[in-house]
Amino acid sequence: MTADTEPSAVEDREQAPTAGRDGWSRPVRARLQAAAGACGTAVRASIWWFDSILGGRDYQRYAEHLRRRHPGCEIPSEREYWRQRYAEADRNPTNRCC
Repeated sequence: MTADTEPSAVEDREQAPTAGRDGWSRPVRARLQAAAGACGTAVRASIWWFDSILGGRDYQRYAEHLRRRHPGCEIPSEREYWRQRYAEADRNPTNRCC
């Protein structure tokens, strides 16, 4: 091949995607960021699901309900709420796994 038909190293660098300071090209960086965002969303959804299953926000919802629907009622402390809830579950063992 002659020098006229061979691509030069300069042309190869000009056609190659440019890399940022981290060494990743823009399309690769964009895909990595999208994948990281999707993973973060999945982790947050999983945490929300487990928190809902285990009753993590039950007291807050109960206190909001009392404030909204029964403004004159005294709101029990969180400790009292869980004591009453577990006592009720022991008295009435329906729809439980354990």
